[in-house]
Amino acid sequence: MNNPLLRKLANFTHLSDDECSAVNQCCNDASEFAAREDVISQGDRTGGVKLLLEGFACRYKVLEDGRRQIVAYFVPGDLCDLRVFILKRMDHSIGAVIASKVATISPENVLQLTNRYPNLTRALWWATLVEEAIAREWIVNVGQRSALERMAHLFCELLYRFRAVDLNHGNSCTLPLTQVELAETLGLSSVHVNRTLQELRRQNLITLEGGTLTIQDLEALKELSFFNPDYLHLDYSSEKARQVEREAN
Repeated sequence: MNNPLLRKLANFTHLSDDECSAVNQCCNDASEFAAREDVISQGDRTGGVKLLLEGFACRYKVLEDGRRQIVAYFVPGDLCDLRVFILKRMDHSIGAVIASKVATISPENVLQLTNRYPNLTRALWWATLVEEAIAREWIVNVGQRSALERMAHLFCELLYRFRAVDLNHGNSCTLPLTQVELAETLGLSSVHVNRTLQELRRQNLITLEGGTLTIQDLEALKELSFFNPDYLHLDYSSEKARQVEREAN
């Protein structure tokens, strides 16, 4: 299952060969973007739904004075809002953080998938609901958690999301962010981000080198940040893992 969207949807349901083939056929219109290049900018015509196939991307807004807020991250398999094609123009921007490959699924193909495949439609609804749950958790993160808790929570979330599409290496995953980008994500100054990273390192909780995050003690980091992965709704994946374990025994 090379398509990361199919790997992601497999966390919710079993997809038939016909459904997998239909999704793959909709992902042929793919383009490559350089690091820090916009995939689509605020004010652009939507044109279709963006699907991250490779790389790492973000959703962001920029104020008139140049200040930027990153409001979401995309890992491979993430759709940049399934319903966005209903709008005429983008009200935010999607940017590649590193060199990335992005497919554009046309509105016609989205409607064809949802009209023909009810099980696949439910899986896509699930993906949309998870996206909204993540957005709610990010609001709580910025509004209520301390700087240390915010950063630790973000790191836990990203590891779980990379796990869901089999793109982690144990407790390591891609995290190609500058301290400025972390500041724009967490609502902190760059200086505060630096201090917070140093504190997480001092407690031997994480390492962050060469664009790779390694969580040294996941349970301790989860406890520190009050991280509960339930909002990612990966129950089906967990049950599959338990079933495989039972069958192996």
